[in-house]
Amino acid sequence: MPEGHSIHRLARQFGDVFVGERLAVSSPQGRFAPGAALLDGRVLQGASAHGKQLFLRFEGGMVLRVHLGLYGAWEFGGDATFRGASSIGAPRRVGERETADDAARQQGAAPPPPRGAVRARLVSEHGWADLRGASACVVETEDEARAVQARLGPDPLGGLTAGEPRASGDEDAAEFARRIARRRTPVARLLMDQEVVAGIGNVYRAELLFRARLDPFTPGTSVGRQRALSLWADAVAAMAEGVRHGRIVTTDPRLWPAGPRDLPAPEDAHYVYRRHGLPCRACGTAVTMAEEAGRKLYWCRVCQASDGARGAI
Repeated sequence: MPEGHSIHRLARQFGDVFVGERLAVSSPQGRFAPGAALLDGRVLQGASAHGKQLFLRFEGGMVLRVHLGLYGAWEFGGDATFRGASSIGAPRRVGERETADDAARQQGAAPPPPRGAVRARLVSEHGWADLRGASACVVETEDEARAVQARLGPDPLGGLTAGEPRASGDEDAAEFARRIARRRTPVARLLMDQEVVAGIGNVYRAELLFRARLDPFTPGTSVGRQRALSLWADAVAAMAEGVRHGRIVTTDPRLWPAGPRDLPAPEDAHYVYRRHGLPCRACGTAVTMAEEAGRKLYWCRVCQASDGARGAI
């Protein structure tokens, strides 16, 4: 499932190329036809993200809310003035990388004939966007959209400005620490609970816990305020890197085979995620995998021992 960094990249891309434009909105698949009819011909006034939710605000107080879920993705294209990624979401064809090439721009501003089940199509004078496979694609009022956002936990990327994260220790960090501390649920499950923290998914969960050298089964009540604040600060930094790179890379650049100038291949991008049975990059112990919160959890039993004897990376 696309994690929070991808949704913030989507919001930025919509802001760069569609905000201020009057859009033709349709549903080639037909499933979103009533919603498309409400938005067709309206100006897109803003785009924002909170966790895994994308909010596209149209004139007249209407909001298109999209949650990509496991299979959703946006595809983009346009004329020579269009800039940005040509695909953001899932399924990803090359590791976690979002494609950003000129192939989708070679056909000009007019969108190609719909391929597959295009739930929603947005077309401006210079570009287009197709949505497929989303778990949620609904038109809401501003109040309804705000109610959805209010149910979510704080977003580590909520303070992203011009690509830079705001300092840790703010009210969102404190709220995250409070939400962790009041439940005995394992911290690995809490990080996947979007009402505790919005935007962290399976990859960031495993990697952040490893980088903190934190046992994933530690109860939230036992994490402690300072460790929770440190975990938040690392989430802010790691996810901001994801926004910049368009993919999740959590390993130290000193471990990259080609050196720090080039991003590593997917197999070198993570410490423990999808490395079940392979040696831990820090201690050499085989990485462990188990089911937790309905997803595969990866961790190192030595580096993330519950005695807390080892410090964070």
